[in-house]
Amino acid sequence: MSGKSQNVALPEGMEIAGYRIVKKLSSGGFSFVYLAYDEDNNPVAIKEYLPSNLATRKENSLVPIIKPENLATFRLGLRCFFEEGRVLARIFHPNVVRVVNFFRANETVYMVMVYESGRSLQEIILKYRDKGEKEILSETFIRSTFMQVMNGLREVHANKLLHLDLKPANIYLRRDGSPIILDFGAARTTLTTDSSKLFPMYTPGFAAPEMYQKGGQFGPWTDVYAVGACIFSCMAGLPPQAADVRKTNDRMDAAFKSLRGIYSDELIDITRWCIEMDLSKRPQSIFALQKALIERVPENAKPPLMARVLSTLRHVIRSRRSAEIVVNPKHQQATALLWGRGKTKAEAKEAADAHVKNRN
Repeated sequence: MSGKSQNVALPEGMEIAGYRIVKKLSSGGFSFVYLAYDEDNNPVAIKEYLPSNLATRKENSLVPIIKPENLATFRLGLRCFFEEGRVLARIFHPNVVRVVNFFRANETVYMVMVYESGRSLQEIILKYRDKGEKEILSETFIRSTFMQVMNGLREVHANKLLHLDLKPANIYLRRDGSPIILDFGAARTTLTTDSSKLFPMYTPGFAAPEMYQKGGQFGPWTDVYAVGACIFSCMAGLPPQAADVRKTNDRMDAAFKSLRGIYSDELIDITRWCIEMDLSKRPQSIFALQKALIERVPENAKPPLMARVLSTLRHVIRSRRSAEIVVNPKHQQATALLWGRGKTKAEAKEAADAHVKNRN
């Protein structure tokens, strides 16, 4: 499990590679994250690779101390961290944190990201949960937000990278409400999987069962589990049971039952599908999950929800991989969405047919 770092953070005001450290934003067993300013006074977030179980940095020191027996593992993690940054630097997507630079200093590696102002989804969940109402976050908000989150995840997966630590604390909402995915866990997961020197770094409730297993089979379905766990948190106000506990005492049926009547059966069933213990029974790709979320909209959905989902649908189909959702007129939900926007059913079908004809 992730833990607080016992290492000393870089001092405030320090200059490093052209960046001025303002303050520490967060720390864990794997890294520090700092708020800093570049030479043009633009705010950035800098992530420093410093696994506390392998390296020690003391007060008034910049370079960590690494015991000889930990050096090979430290370097493996450093390479994974660097590779993760290199892949993320190639991704230009509004829902994925933007990596603008990465550099070596103090015998470790730093990843520089665009700093986004807003608040985490975790903060929002806690705020509305404390109001004591049955509905924590609206279904409209959940569907719209996670469709955008999944747009970002699809781009990540297309670049052959998994997140492996998706949770509400790592989904940030900008001031305009658009979500952005932060703090990827692929590098630290690789490190802890390949080394017995580190405790596993996963978050109970959001980590899929395979993340608890030595040699577990990771894939898009692993991030799908985390998406489902995040959606559940938005509905219930707290994470689902940890996967290792569910193996012997699974209480999720009762948890989902308590949400019936508050959220649509369609959303609840999709969420249950995501967090199946058997990875082969989950959606095998983010696209498959998006497709289900688009097609399975409650019949009594209010017009704003239908409009929001249709807007998201149009965004999704901009990619060639997503085009099949609209170009196949047999998808009745796509027709229903058009119908919900003021068209008769016949007009909706005609529009869908015309769309197919124009594409061909």
